[in-house]
Amino acid sequence: MRMASRIRPPLLIVTVFWAYVAASNVIYAHSMQESLSALHVADFFSGWQVRLLQHLFLYPLLLVCIWASLRVGWQPFRRCLPVQLLMGGAFAAAASPALWLGDWVMSDSLRHQHTWASAAGVMRAMPGSELPIWLASATTFLLTYGFALALVSGFDFYRRLRDSQIRAAALERALTAAHLASLRLQLSPHSLFNLLHTIRGQIDWDPAAARTMIVQLGDLLRRLLNASEREYSRLADEMQFVRLYLELQQRRFADRLTVEVPQPAALPPAWVPSLILQPLVENAVVHGLAGHQGPVSVRVSAASSRETLTLRVTNTVAAEQSMRDGGIGLRNVRDRLTIQFGERAWFHAAPAAGEWVAEIRMPLLTDVIEATPGRAAAAAPSAPAEPL
Repeated sequence: MRMASRIRPPLLIVTVFWAYVAASNVIYAHSMQESLSALHVADFFSGWQVRLLQHLFLYPLLLVCIWASLRVGWQPFRRCLPVQLLMGGAFAAAASPALWLGDWVMSDSLRHQHTWASAAGVMRAMPGSELPIWLASATTFLLTYGFALALVSGFDFYRRLRDSQIRAAALERALTAAHLASLRLQLSPHSLFNLLHTIRGQIDWDPAAARTMIVQLGDLLRRLLNASEREYSRLADEMQFVRLYLELQQRRFADRLTVEVPQPAALPPAWVPSLILQPLVENAVVHGLAGHQGPVSVRVSAASSRETLTLRVTNTVAAEQSMRDGGIGLRNVRDRLTIQFGERAWFHAAPAAGEWVAEIRMPLLTDVIEATPGRAAAAAPSAPAEPL
C-alpha cells in the first residue's frame, strides 16, 4: 500500500504530461498538413491515428526510462550523467520507429479501403530525407523526455524535502520534549536537597516540627512528581505547590521569614508550565536569607491583562547583598520559556530598591490539551491567545 502511494503520483504526472504532448503533436501535425494542402502537398504528415499510436507505443518506454532514471539518480554526477543521456537518447531514437510502426499498423488495417496513404511511402519518394527527419524527430522527443524527467524529478525532490521536513519537525519536537523533561528533572533533586537540609536543622531541637515537616515534604514530593509528568499545570495548583514549599521554609525561619501567596479565588483561570515558579521561590528564600540576619519577606503575585499573564516573585535582600542573575534555577526558567513560547515570553530578574524581583510575562493560556507522559503537550489556548 505504501509503495503504491509513492508510485501513483509520479505515474499520474507522466500520464497527464504525455497525454498533453500527444494532443499537441496531433493538433500541430494536422494544422501543418492543412497549410501544406493549400499548396497541393498531400500526406506529408502522418494522420492523427498514426500520431496517437506513436505516442501510445512510446508511453511504456517513457515510463521505463523515467523509472530507471530515478533509480540511477545524479550522484556521482560524472558517472550518472552518461547513463542518463543514454536513456534519454534511447527514448528519442525510438520516436521515428514508433511512428513507422503506427503507420504500418494503420496502413495494413485500412489498405482494403484504399483510403490510406503511407507517410513512409512519401518519405521514400523523397530520397535523402530520412536522416534529417529522424534527427529532427529525435531532437524533439529528447526535449520532451527532458521536460517529463524534470517534472517527475522535481516532484520527487519536493516529496523528499517534505518528508525530511516532517522528520526534522518530529525530531525537533522529540528533542524539545526531552529537553523540557531534563529541565524538570534538574529541578526535583535541587529542591529535594534544600528541603532535606531544612528538615535536618529541625530534628535535634524540635522533633515534633521535624515530623510535621516530613509529612509536608511527602505531600510536596507527590505534587512534584505529578507536576514533572505534565507539561502544564493550572495556576492554582502551581500556587498551592509554592505555598506548601514556602510553609516548609517558614517553619525553619519562623522568626525571619514571612510569605505572601495569593488565594486560589484571586488567581486568573490560567495554565502555566509545570514547576515554573518553584525555582524562583527557592531562589528568593535561599538568596534572600543569605548574608544577613534581618527579616525577609517573600511575595508571590499573579495578574492577567488581555492576552498576557504576569507572574512575579519578590523578596527583600540585604543592602550589601549582591545577587547573581544566574544559577540553575534562573537558567531553567529562561530555557523553558524560550522553548515553549519563544519571543512571546519575557523573563527578567534584577534588584530593585532593596528587593529582588523576578518577573515572568507569558501568553495567557486558558486551556491546554495535555499529552501523555513522556511526550510534549500541545497547548491550545482559546481565543484570542495564539496557539503554541
